[in-house]
Amino acid sequence: MTVVSLEQAIAAPYASRQLADLGARVIKVERPGVGDFARGYDTRVRGESSHFVWTNRSKESLTLDIKDPRGLDVLRRLLATADVFLQNLAPGAAARAGLGAEELQGANPRLVVCDISGYGLGGPYESMKAYDLMVQAEAGLLSVTGDGDDMAKVGISVSDIAAGMYAYSAILAALLERGRTGTGAHLDVSMLEATVEWMGFPLYYAFDGAPPPPRAGAAHATIYPYGPFTAADGGVVMMAIQNEREWQRFCERFLGDPDLALLPQYATNSARSEHRDSLSVVVGARFAALTSDEAAAALAAVPVAHARVSTMQDVWEHPQLAARGRWHTVGTPAGPVPALAPPGVVDDAPRMDPVPGLGEHTRTILGDLGLSGAEIDALATDRVV
Repeated sequence: MTVVSLEQAIAAPYASRQLADLGARVIKVERPGVGDFARGYDTRVRGESSHFVWTNRSKESLTLDIKDPRGLDVLRRLLATADVFLQNLAPGAAARAGLGAEELQGANPRLVVCDISGYGLGGPYESMKAYDLMVQAEAGLLSVTGDGDDMAKVGISVSDIAAGMYAYSAILAALLERGRTGTGAHLDVSMLEATVEWMGFPLYYAFDGAPPPPRAGAAHATIYPYGPFTAADGGVVMMAIQNEREWQRFCERFLGDPDLALLPQYATNSARSEHRDSLSVVVGARFAALTSDEAAAALAAVPVAHARVSTMQDVWEHPQLAARGRWHTVGTPAGPVPALAPPGVVDDAPRMDPVPGLGEHTRTILGDLGLSGAEIDALATDRVV
């Protein structure tokens, strides 16, 4: 499969990287001279952007000025035989450039066209700019994250990632359907809708005018005990009770007080959540009598789900990832760096091709389209590529 992606930032590059991980040829179209602006977000990976290294391995970089008719012609020639066209330009920009689904599929009926935008086609928000934090706010995510009255942004680009993953799965479904019908599809992926889909529990918890779940920091808003507890050595241990059977065993084997599980104010999850202030004193006192290692061992003996709070360095060194051989090496313009194998892929050697330099594959791609060296030189001189 050949995927042509007119992409920037995170959402579309993340989606196309998933396709590249599965073996698709992904041609990343970038602005001459500057490229995808995510290349300049930071310089944390030996001078390269952490965002860019994460989302752009296994792609070919083609620099192209599509505002120049010659650049647009090159892109159209690529799309005439491509399988997928993915784009997340500013709202309406692709259509204004003559790259709308109807026009492209007129020339290539088998083409799957996927548009990613903040709010989708149509509606009063169609033309609004939408970066990850803006969509987190509009989707209600900020209303349930944080602590008390203090909201908090999710620490990753969750709305971009959600949209990217829905684009990825929708493209795969469209390709399967094309295999039966021979016809492409037009996909319209909205960051807002992708994020609101993930808001299912808080949204339905507040159904029909009911109060929403409160902000609860790192704890669960409606299940208790479920969240962080501080041990005697200052270490934080996460734990979770999911049902009444676990709660009874927890009281007996960890707290040493089986009768606690029978008290009316703690007998059900709803009651425990309502009375979490008083229950937290009891549970917190037990954690405070143990080191974090002792607490983890005691929870494992119950057994109750528990976890340490990993730092980023802890994740690089995580024993489970190491034991499963999930770290591989990917090339970048600054040299090789470690990269996590695609989740779900169990091959000993998953596709982990390099992160491209800006315009690294331009001449090869144009040559494959039949342009001569002189023609490519002229386009370069005029900064079309």
